[in-house]
Amino acid sequence: MQLPEDFIRETRLLMGEARFNSYLEAFQEEAPVSIRLNPQTLGDGSFLFDNDSTPTSQTKKNRPQVFEHVPWCREGYYLEGRPQFTFDPLFHAGCYYVQEAASMFITHVLRQFVKEPVAMLDLCAAPGGKSTAALTVLPEGSTLVSNEPIPTRAQILIENITKWGAKNCIVTNNYPRDFRKAKAKFDLILCDVPCSGEGMFRKDPATISEWSLQNVEKCWRLQREIVADAWDCLNPGGILIYSTCTFNTKENEENVRWIMEEYDAEALTIPTELSWHITGSLLEGFDTPVYRFIPGVTRSEGLFMAVLQKKGDFANHANKANSLKGLKILSSDLSDGDYPQVALTYTDALSYLRGEALVLPSDTPRGHITVTYKGFPLGPAKNIGNRANNLYPKPWRIKTTHLPTEETIIINI
Repeated sequence: MQLPEDFIRETRLLMGEARFNSYLEAFQEEAPVSIRLNPQTLGDGSFLFDNDSTPTSQTKKNRPQVFEHVPWCREGYYLEGRPQFTFDPLFHAGCYYVQEAASMFITHVLRQFVKEPVAMLDLCAAPGGKSTAALTVLPEGSTLVSNEPIPTRAQILIENITKWGAKNCIVTNNYPRDFRKAKAKFDLILCDVPCSGEGMFRKDPATISEWSLQNVEKCWRLQREIVADAWDCLNPGGILIYSTCTFNTKENEENVRWIMEEYDAEALTIPTELSWHITGSLLEGFDTPVYRFIPGVTRSEGLFMAVLQKKGDFANHANKANSLKGLKILSSDLSDGDYPQVALTYTDALSYLRGEALVLPSDTPRGHITVTYKGFPLGPAKNIGNRANNLYPKPWRIKTTHLPTEETIIINI
């Protein structure tokens, strides 16, 4: 894999020789694969462990899949390799989310600072990893507005939020400036901003060809525009979480410094463990608490995060009306409703997820039903007697016609 010369020069100087060499060595290894369980459906995940405290599940060829905790996320687990998630109905049922381990750090951050219900905005949310993670952690009574500016990505966000079974979540399709114009206010705003993507080079080699010094310049300017819009929407005493998946200081430390100087913000310290191997600032003379994940150093891809608090006295706004007037609010087409549930076999579950009609037992109630796999809802269908019409949304359907065996499921329940 050929990295850009400008990137190598800049990043070697930033990281130092030893850390940069560890980063380069990480390219000789497969990127870690991790999932985050949905506690609404799977509880605390204790069922993954056998009596000998070995985390296992059943996968292809009856070989046990070994699970290992992601240390900064109690719902997160590393897998041994990358299974075919497409063919696991439990994945489509929202029992777990496939998420890069560093991104799960948001759960640790929220657990530290959010102790009562809040109104939260995830400003650049697609595909939904951090939003679904937040929904797992936010105290009951909280409201999350999960936003994605790009319409096609917003549809993916709807799919993942819906499958997660989220409550008190509104999916929107707006630009950051639209929230400022609407005078919307939030206690907590996550700005996981578009960036030059240096931290994803190992996981997504396509990002390498898109990288340039010019793009870094473009990104840090855009990031400041996004933060400026978000800051106006933050209540006094509220928290802004700033994150990127890149390494350079222009998009990271220098933007954090700008936020602190421009808005008199305070950077908050996140408690971490040395064993997590999270790196702090790499900018000389910058002593503000920031958190950087580096492949080869941390068991993850690249991530940078800082937590900044707005001056003023915090007053809980979670249960107060929030102005979303003039904003584009999206809704989901999938609703299980209170319909009779009909269990499907593994083969029929895949047929359903492909959008095919189903032939159900003769005693199946006519009309709308919810089809399930191992007790977990997959979606709606309409039984008309000789067959059931498939109501699974077309954009969500599995495209491949490959027929795997049930042993490809990731979690054996």
